[in-house]
Amino acid sequence: MILRALALAVAFLLSACASLPPGAASRPPVILISIDGFRADYLDRGVTPVIAGLAAGGARAEGMRPSHPSLTFPNHYTLVTGLRPDRHGIVDNTMTDPARPGVTFSLGNAAQVTDRFWWDDATPIWVTAERAGIATATMFWPGSEAAIQGVRPRYWTRYDQTMPAPARVDQLLVWLDAPGGSRPGFLTLYFDKVDTVGHNAGPDSPELLEALAATDQAIGRLVDGLRALGIAANLILVADHGMVPTSAERLVLLDDLLPADTYRTVTGGPTAGIVPAPGQERRVTQALLRPHPHMACYPRAELPARLAYGAHRRVPPILCLAETGWLIGTRGRYARQPPGKGAHGYDPADLRMAALFVANGPAFRPGVVLPVFDNVSVYPLLAGLLGISPEPHQGRSADLRPALRR
Repeated sequence: MILRALALAVAFLLSACASLPPGAASRPPVILISIDGFRADYLDRGVTPVIAGLAAGGARAEGMRPSHPSLTFPNHYTLVTGLRPDRHGIVDNTMTDPARPGVTFSLGNAAQVTDRFWWDDATPIWVTAERAGIATATMFWPGSEAAIQGVRPRYWTRYDQTMPAPARVDQLLVWLDAPGGSRPGFLTLYFDKVDTVGHNAGPDSPELLEALAATDQAIGRLVDGLRALGIAANLILVADHGMVPTSAERLVLLDDLLPADTYRTVTGGPTAGIVPAPGQERRVTQALLRPHPHMACYPRAELPARLAYGAHRRVPPILCLAETGWLIGTRGRYARQPPGKGAHGYDPADLRMAALFVANGPAFRPGVVLPVFDNVSVYPLLAGLLGISPEPHQGRSADLRPALRR
C-alpha cells in the first residue's frame, strides 16, 4: 500500500512537471511590484537608494507612459493584460455598464471589485500562467480578488490598505519559501503609500519624501529576504501613473455651465464623464462642447485618436478633460470632499504622468536606460520571462528588448 501511494505521488509530480512550459521549473520567479503614484522623476530625489541601486544594476526607463485615463485601476489592468483600458474594459476607477443599469463600479465597492463581470473582457497574466501550470501569487493587485474567467491566482488575499508594507513583503516571502512545485513562478506586490501621500500632501511635500523612503525600505526588505532564501528573482518595479499639484483655486465648476437636473456625472476630477438626462442631450452637448478655459469636452467618439479611448461601452457619452493641474466637478462634490493637493488622470503625454519602470535580475543587463515607452509593453516582457504564450495584446516586445541579456 505504501509503495503504491509513493508511486502515485511520483506520477502526480511527473505529470505536473510535464504540464509546465519548457524550462518553467528552472526559471527565476518573476515579481511585479507596483508603487502606486511613483512618478518617474521621483527616482532622482535621492531618498530611494535601494530602488536606485536596482536601477543601476539593471535597467530603468526615463519614464513609462500610462494609458488613458492615467488612473489606478485602468493602468494596473493594462500592465498585466497588455491592453489599453478601451480594450480591457476597466475604463475608469468609477464606471457603469449598460448591462447593469443602476450599478456603479468604484474602488470602494467591494461587491463589484470582486465580481468577474467587470474584468472578463481581458485575460491577466496570472490567469494565463495558471492555465499553463505555473503557480501565481498576488499580494494585492486590481482584479486579483475576482475569479477572472473562472480562474484565481494560486495564492491571493483581499486588499487591506491598513496592512503595513513590511507585512506585505513578509507574506510574499512566505509564499516564495513554499516547497517544490508549490512555489509561485509569478508574483505581484503592491504599495499604496506614495500615491496616498501624493494626493493628501502633494508631490513636492516633505511627506512625499518620507513615503518614498519608507517604501524604499520595504523594497530593501524584499531584496534581503530573497537573498536569505537564495532566490535570484527577476524584479519588475512599475507604477501606474505620476502625480501633479492641485488646489481649490483651480476648479472648473459644472454648476456654472448647466442646471443640475440636466445631466449626471459618472466621474469627476481630471476627467469628467457626463451623461445627459433624457431629453437634455442637445442642451448639454451645446453647453459643454463649446470652448472653455482649462477644460476641453468631446463626444466619446471624437476624442483625440492618440488617447485610444472612447469605443468601449462603459465610456460615458461625453468626456471633459481638464488642463493639467485643474479639476472638474460641482460645488456640492467639492463641499463634501475638498480637493487634495495632488492628482493624476491627466493627459498621458504630460511627463508628470510618466511612471516608474525599473527591472533587475538575471534576465536583465546592468546599466541600461530606456527611452519613454508605453506601459502596454510590460505585458509581453512578463510573458517572455515566464516562458508562456501571451494573449493578444497591444504591447511592443521591441520596447524592452534592449534591457534583456538575451
